[in-house]
Order: sequence, then structure tokens, then C-alpha cells
Amino acid sequence: MKKIVLALACAMMVAGAATAQVTYGVKVGFDMTHFWGKDLQHKMQPNYQAGVFMEAKLNNTVAIAPEVVFAAQGGKESVTVTDAGLTFEATEKYNTNYINVPVMFKFYVSDDFSIDFGPQVGFNVYSKSTTKLKLNGKELPSGMNEKFTTNYKDATNTVDFGLGLGGTFNLSENAFVQARYTMGLTKVFKGVDGKNGNIQLAFGYRF
Repeated sequence: MKKIVLALACAMMVAGAATAQVTYGVKVGFDMTHFWGKDLQHKMQPNYQAGVFMEAKLNNTVAIAPEVVFAAQGGKESVTVTDAGLTFEATEKYNTNYINVPVMFKFYVSDDFSIDFGPQVGFNVYSKSTTKLKLNGKELPSGMNEKFTTNYKDATNTVDFGLGLGGTFNLSENAFVQARYTMGLTKVFKGVDGKNGNIQLAFGYRF
């Protein structure tokens, strides 16, 4: 938590020193997350995000917008094994949740639309997977273990670095919609070549 506060404080100090035209707000959104890399190629999984932001306009064209966002992330994969006429299907859903601190540089191509790009640092707060088993396409018989959870916290890297690229469209002076893709640059799990990917669609409101 101290790292999060420090990162946001530094971003606010830089932006605040440059200009007095500062606004604050909140944002919530729908995400499609996955893992990418040599060892992990997982399918998209629906998730969510919610947080706060500050936007400091340096001039009519350029702004800096640091955020602090809780983001549910992860991916999912399915494995099917057939043996002796029986088909077992295992679906594993990974939940790797983060407190993310992106610092976006916004370039306004018009009064209502900006192109956003910037780095992001994330701090892992939760890392588990849930596995669900099926036999011949059906739930397992009563009494058999058909769903279990594995804790991956110790095997998950605490800090995640990434880059975000997207755009913001202002619906009004206060409300906006935002689309962004954030590509992770750090391995999610220790010793495994797999990084975070996150397609974000968010709604925000400036106070």
C-alpha cells in the first residue's frame, strides 16, 4: 500500500507543479483479460475494474492522468482427456487481481477526444485458480470433487509492469467513455513465460 500511495503522490506532484487546471473523478469498467506468452496462451475472461483518477491539463492539447484502479484480471483454459471411452474436461479459471497505477499521457486531437498512452505498475493482491471438472460433458456424480481452488499467491510476482494505449471520448464536460488495451511486460507467475493482457471499456465521471 505504501508503494501505491508513493507512486500516486509522485504523479500528482509532477502534474500539479506543471499546471493548476486539475480535475478529479471516478471510473468503472468492463474488462476482457487474458495471459499471453510462450507458456501461457489463455482464452479471454470477463472481469471488471473500478478506481479514481486525476487529470492535469498542461495546455489545450496535452494532459497527464494518473489513476489508482482495482482490477480483477486473469485468464482461463480448458483441457480435455479421453481414455477408455470416458471424456474428462477440466476448466481452470485464474483470478489474479491487482491494484494498478497507470500514468496516462493524453493527447487531445479535438475538444472531445484524446489518444492516451502511458506506463502502468500493478501490485498483486490476490492470486488463485478455480478448477471445474466434467465427465462426458456432465457434472460429476454427487460426492466426487468437481470443483476446487488452488492458491498461487506465493508463486505470483508481486509487481507487474505494463504499457497502455487507448482513447477517451468526452460525452459531456463531466462524463466520458474510455477504451484501452494494457499489455503486461512482467511475468505473472515466477519462472513462467506468461504476461497479463487487458482490454478495457470504462465509464468515468469528473467532479
